[in-house]
Amino acid sequence: MKAHITESGKKLVTVIPGDGIGPECMDSALKILEAAGAPLEFERCLAGAEVFKAGNATGVADATIESIKKTRVVLKAPLETPVGYGEKSANVTLRKLFETYGNIRPARELPGIETPYRGRGLDILVVRENVEDLYAGIEYMPTPGVAQGIKLITRKGSEKIIRLAFELARSEGRKTIHCATKANIMKLTEGMFKRTFEDVAKEYTDIEAKHIIVDNCAHMLAKSPEMFDVIVTTNMNGDILSDLTSGLVGGLGFAPSANLGSEIAIFEAVHGSAPDIAGQGKANPTALILSTVLMLRHLDEFEIADKIENAVVHTLEKGIVLTGDIAPKGLKPSSTSEFTDAIIENLGETAEEMIRRERKPLKLPNVSTDPVMVSAESKRTVGVDIHLDSDASPATLGAEMEAVAEGSSLKLKNISNRGAQVFPLKEGFTDCVDQWRCRFMPRAAGAVVSDEEILSLLAKIAVGHRWLNIEKLNEFDGSLGYTKAQGEE
Repeated sequence: MKAHITESGKKLVTVIPGDGIGPECMDSALKILEAAGAPLEFERCLAGAEVFKAGNATGVADATIESIKKTRVVLKAPLETPVGYGEKSANVTLRKLFETYGNIRPARELPGIETPYRGRGLDILVVRENVEDLYAGIEYMPTPGVAQGIKLITRKGSEKIIRLAFELARSEGRKTIHCATKANIMKLTEGMFKRTFEDVAKEYTDIEAKHIIVDNCAHMLAKSPEMFDVIVTTNMNGDILSDLTSGLVGGLGFAPSANLGSEIAIFEAVHGSAPDIAGQGKANPTALILSTVLMLRHLDEFEIADKIENAVVHTLEKGIVLTGDIAPKGLKPSSTSEFTDAIIENLGETAEEMIRRERKPLKLPNVSTDPVMVSAESKRTVGVDIHLDSDASPATLGAEMEAVAEGSSLKLKNISNRGAQVFPLKEGFTDCVDQWRCRFMPRAAGAVVSDEEILSLLAKIAVGHRWLNIEKLNEFDGSLGYTKAQGEE
């Protein structure tokens, strides 16, 4: 990714001042960048509440989109997500629009910030897939009392974020990556992420690659967080774990982040717009200032990034000028501008308590844009699941489906409800809802199911039942492309 160079020879950045305390934090960050001599120019653009109120349902102005396409680098303060108008969050719109697939969340111990983990040298990098998983937002209500979401995990999305994690580890001199998944339960979706990690890890023999179940990862982060270096994970897992790691080192007020894509990079503080203290000079701009450090390194301005980072850490370790959220009892809280001025005064100082790393330019992964990432020599449809809306009992519905399939090449294998087999029922009890999954398989062992057979069966079912959707049961190169219900043989 190349920066846009202005006529003056500086790198151009799109700046979104944000809502609530956003403008105060942004003014602080830009003032420090200027004082540090960062060779940057800025285009101020709009996104968030003001754009929503103007009638733009995306929350992102057209001029902002054009600016980002040109600069390819964004520094963004927190945005408000209005309730009652607008559509998706403007933050989500920006990430989706520019395919910033990698969310990078460092969590590092800072001096003067009291936490239960102080003194344990925490320096954790959470690398979160940022586009797919449940956060793709593909949801349906098949019946009034049932809501479902599609958990979308792709080989392409997994490979992009996992390669990025390994490249980040190399660029920062890190030695260990944990891949956190729930592959023990979700064997196809989270399992694909795990299998991709294991494949990609073979190319990075200089880095130790470990898999960990995500709930155990959360447990160990609370118990022994110093064991972690880099954690790479899926979207929702990463959303949770990255907030957890921020909490270990003092909270979201110290949490910078980067959203990286192949073409666009967005740097932002993780915390919200805090409208209750907006305009009062109480905001702590640390997270956004540290986000500028990430941005400078992305732009290969390592010396200035280190200069600002040292100034921030030195200011914190001196503990004299601190905003109200971190000032200890007995110390008069400083305003946002006073804290900013203190950091500027400390530019050029070397922080004693800073965790240091020798960093190299990040090599972004080059993953094919071909829609087909995984090919199979053979693809066979070996059955079909037909989902129904019904208030019948399992026994009644089972008898009806057996009767519908009678005389066809397909037979009812089972019916499941909320993931558990309820017909034929051998033992146990399931509290059923009105959405049923009826699984039909060929009567002839090893037979392939045709579209015509599925459509014929579906037409018969539709005579007396409301069907919702179907899923083909696929087999790829002899491996099952579907899971079995709880209790299914």
